Amino acid sequence: MMRGVPRIPFRQERKMAILVLDILTTAAILFAVSAGLLIILGVMKLINFAHGAFLTVGGYMAYLNGAAGLSPWLSIPLAAGVGFLGGLVIERVIVRPLYDRPLDAILATWGLGIVIGQLITLGFGRGVQFARNPISGTTELFGVDYSAYRLAVAVIAVLLVVALSALLKLTRFGLNARAVIMNERLARGLGIDSTRVRALTFGLGAALACAAGALITPLISVDPNMGLPWLVNSFMLVMVAGVSFPSLLVASLILGGAQVVVSTYANPILGGMTIVVAAALVLRISPKGFSRA
Repeated sequence: MMRGVPRIPFRQERKMAILVLDILTTAAILFAVSAGLLIILGVMKLINFAHGAFLTVGGYMAYLNGAAGLSPWLSIPLAAGVGFLGGLVIERVIVRPLYDRPLDAILATWGLGIVIGQLITLGFGRGVQFARNPISGTTELFGVDYSAYRLAVAVIAVLLVVALSALLKLTRFGLNARAVIMNERLARGLGIDSTRVRALTFGLGAALACAAGALITPLISVDPNMGLPWLVNSFMLVMVAGVSFPSLLVASLILGGAQVVVSTYANPILGGMTIVVAAALVLRISPKGFSRA
């Protein structure tokens, strides 16, 4: 009698399915959180260390939105709107005067992040707050019950990839932004208003960060220091990805996947360090990271 191919036990299949879903949704979350940082770095050649503070603002927008009894889904566009307007003001008042001093501009964003954090602490205290979950319960996928909201976040991240790609490739702003990325001096010579492009870019980056903060808050919680660990991971992902959204997606999938595997099979504390360590190793081996540039 012929023996069949040994079957993987059902419990192992279930664990593998959950692991795959965790990797995919974690990569989606990391991409959504890092996109705003990447677009500012790509166009403005500026590392926005206030990125974590913008995430925190978005988180508190989600909390306030829920406290007001509004639909949880409204928190994302509301946070994006607040971030965009705030980003335009910050770029005009703080960042623009420092364009000729890049290091001072970076330090200014770091200081801005500290100020925003302290203002949030004064307004809300140091306690942990929670936001309402737009989608409660689980959905069956790959034979396992999985968080419906994490799956929704993954779908939103895919839509974000498409939207950002379309913005950069199919719009006048995208054309101007790509020209500034390639050669800002030449772009100005061709009549492109690089100052306006920079302002809109900073506003867009701040909007993406605030929206991401509102998006992830129902999965975790929000406090005045919420954005700091996300800032560190976003920074390392962007360093590995360069200024390419496809590269950022690849970096989020690979490094985020490594984080999930280490957290699952080793230790969650070590998992929290995985992205930083892995990114440093990638840059040591290949200084351009995953970028094709």
